Amino acid sequence: MSFKSIVRELREMGDGIGSLSRRGIEGRHWRNRTRSHIAPDVAPSELINQGQWANLPPELLLDIIRRVEESETSWPARTVVVYCASVCKSWRDITKEIVKTPEECGRLTFPISLKQPGPRDSPIQCYIRRDRATSTHRLYFGLTPSEDESDKLLLAAKKIRRATSTEFAISLVADDFSRASSTYVGKLRSNFLGTKFTIYDSQPPTDTTNHNRSSQRFQKKQVSPKLPSCSYSIATISYELNVLRTRGPRRMNCTMHSIPISSIQEGGTAPTPKSFPFKTIDRSTSSLSTTTTPNSNPLDSLMLKNKAPRWHEQLQCWCLNFKGRVTVASVKNFQLVAAVDSSHNVSAVEQEKVILQFGKIGKDIFTMDYRYPLSAYQAFAICLSSFDTKPACE
Repeated sequence: MSFKSIVRELREMGDGIGSLSRRGIEGRHWRNRTRSHIAPDVAPSELINQGQWANLPPELLLDIIRRVEESETSWPARTVVVYCASVCKSWRDITKEIVKTPEECGRLTFPISLKQPGPRDSPIQCYIRRDRATSTHRLYFGLTPSEDESDKLLLAAKKIRRATSTEFAISLVADDFSRASSTYVGKLRSNFLGTKFTIYDSQPPTDTTNHNRSSQRFQKKQVSPKLPSCSYSIATISYELNVLRTRGPRRMNCTMHSIPISSIQEGGTAPTPKSFPFKTIDRSTSSLSTTTTPNSNPLDSLMLKNKAPRWHEQLQCWCLNFKGRVTVASVKNFQLVAAVDSSHNVSAVEQEKVILQFGKIGKDIFTMDYRYPLSAYQAFAICLSSFDTKPACE
């Protein structure tokens, strides 16, 4: 059987899995474009017939999946790789072994890829579409919106106004922002003035994080898989006050509690979760969530600052070089670089690298380019902070 016919059958198999999902399995409507087109990191339903592919010799199976992974590098064609992981357990184990992290290959495949650091050499390019009517923001993979609106959804956020703060609930899908949902991944919360934001994650920054039992209201007696029962503070974003409006554009600083400064030093690494954890919860409690902060020294955390723009005399405005990715002037536009000093022993090249870039290209359309050591989730949450109103900072 030729390689093309194998790929064709895998696509047909994926269509079958999608139709089963729409009939009431956990992933109903997962093929709808408003949902993430990345396979959930859970085992496929046993109702799916594994068929003739389940008993392939491991060596042949390894070769097939490796060739599929190498040939389908972009979306939507990369859905074939997802289908490989949906056939059966043996296929899934080998697929997870072959598929590398975004840092290693520069590609997004499974949902956990959104929590893993981006590539070191070149950024992953995405765009955000804002819907004012529904107070939602959707992150898509791609340079710019396509004409047929078939771009792959990565994350979605819904703005929720409260009496003393504003929250953005972040999910893998665009129509379910419930904290009890398996698609919920975290939130962004502001203070009253909108000058300080905190990013919360539904899972620990690393797979080996030790939890303080006294700070969590759950027990191991009752198990609810993938139910977010705790919020972990992983970063804070601060905007400097500018009440008199005597300065230029916004000034922001980010403290990434979950990323050590050593990650951008030579030979350093950033925390890379491998899967979404299964969580346990005591349903008798009145609250589904508590908040914990990583027990790390703030001096050891990675600090980011916005790159200072220059004043253009002819245009009479502040300018940054976005390399063509931003085309409309906006107070929301920014570039983030590492904030380090000589004692951190960080090379000049790393200090000049733009880790996150965000800017406007049209009405309610913004580009977002991120790279190592930030993940897509962290970058998206930082960009969401720019959407909130900040009258005292501009």
